[in-house]
Amino acid sequence: MTATGLQRNALILTGGPFPDSVISRLVDELPARNRETDLVVAADGGALVARRLGLPVDLLVGDLDSADDQSINDAADVRRHPVDKNETDLELALGTALARGIRSVTVVVTLSGRIDHALGNLQIATSNRWGSMQIDLRVDSALGWVVRDSLRITGRVGDTVGLLAIGEPSTGLTTTGLAWPLDDAILEPGTGLGLSNRMTAETAEIRMSSGVLLVLKDRPDRPDYE
Repeated sequence: MTATGLQRNALILTGGPFPDSVISRLVDELPARNRETDLVVAADGGALVARRLGLPVDLLVGDLDSADDQSINDAADVRRHPVDKNETDLELALGTALARGIRSVTVVVTLSGRIDHALGNLQIATSNRWGSMQIDLRVDSALGWVVRDSLRITGRVGDTVGLLAIGEPSTGLTTTGLAWPLDDAILEPGTGLGLSNRMTAETAEIRMSSGVLLVLKDRPDRPDYE
């Protein structure tokens, strides 16, 4: 790992009952496996996920009600917080990354387990508090991005792409490479206009003038997709 002053890319692992199939895929795909990550942060129970992935933890943060003794001992640095607090473990992890000058973050979450935690993690990741960092997500086997201006994604024809406006309308929304393109559109929060689209090429582009988007890309459910 690089010195603290030079850290630019972080991987944040959250806790939860990740299915074995998801862990197997993450082992191959996470940037830390390719030495592209300067800082691996475990948000409490994320330390157990790190062990399943075979990743060393540079920083363990949270109230540590889910991390076991081995995870605590194995972490290079541990920041314990009170159980009764106003911030979630993911918020603490993102706040630490921001304070360290991290530029981009990959947040690993699961939709398994408690639904309030799952939905809360997605909402927290899109907060404007982290607006100076580029944030992408691994949501089980899906890929996600928090977008504030533009995004170019790669994939396969047929990949499902969903666009969710967060907190306020996304304006000037224009897409290319999708089956149902948008042209200078307004996407309101709580509407399904951006859902269930699909890629028609190996690349797709999304641009907008204002707002925050959560973009999710899933893989087609077919046996020949690897």
